[in-house]
Amino acid sequence: MKTDEIKNALTAIDTRSLVDKAEMNLIRLFIDQNLKAGDLIPKEMELAEAMGVSRTVIRESLNRLKTMGLIESIKHKGTIITSPDMSIVLQKMMIPAILDSNTLRNVFEMRLIIEVGMADFVVARATDKDIEDLRHIVSNEISPSRDTFFDVNYEVEFHSRLYAITGNETLKGFQQLLLPVFSYVYTSGLMNTNASDRTYVSHKELVEILAQRDADKFRDAMRNHLENHFGRVLKP
Repeated sequence: MKTDEIKNALTAIDTRSLVDKAEMNLIRLFIDQNLKAGDLIPKEMELAEAMGVSRTVIRESLNRLKTMGLIESIKHKGTIITSPDMSIVLQKMMIPAILDSNTLRNVFEMRLIIEVGMADFVVARATDKDIEDLRHIVSNEISPSRDTFFDVNYEVEFHSRLYAITGNETLKGFQQLLLPVFSYVYTSGLMNTNASDRTYVSHKELVEILAQRDADKFRDAMRNHLENHFGRVLKP
């Protein structure tokens, strides 16, 4: 067989499995060595020699971990362990225009779960000033509770303030992650804006229920309020 025929008969070696294995080995190393945020990890060459793979494999594995937010390269210092921000990691993958309808609906279900679930924290941590600020936000909103598709601008401002009231930075990060998806659904025609035959709790009513400092009532009201949007998502 001629040399050219031999070359043509060969197929490229799939090195993806090596990268996968190297990535898992690195994660196990971090765990086994009890490495914490700020700790240095070995250099590329040292890792390549220890694992018996090329620097290219190690570099690709490290790039994956950087994308995940598990490590970070610091100039003049090296690569260190970091504490990943889950919302930032997910945001890199959350591109509304390429998500299918089931995924978009799942995102709205996530919003329902988060915002109903955080009601207890909102009630417990809202100050009198917070409640007055919420009243100010909705003071000019024309949104009676019956058969209303709540204005998106008020939705964003009002609910952003609720997330801020919780004082939970991770929750606030998740809201920033979800906002582009909500905006896309509202503007893409996937949201059915026809009037429904139900009565929903409005923003103004939510504020007054919050002022009562009753977590159970506020949680139920939030669920009812959100169903105004959830029930319209991806409906014919």
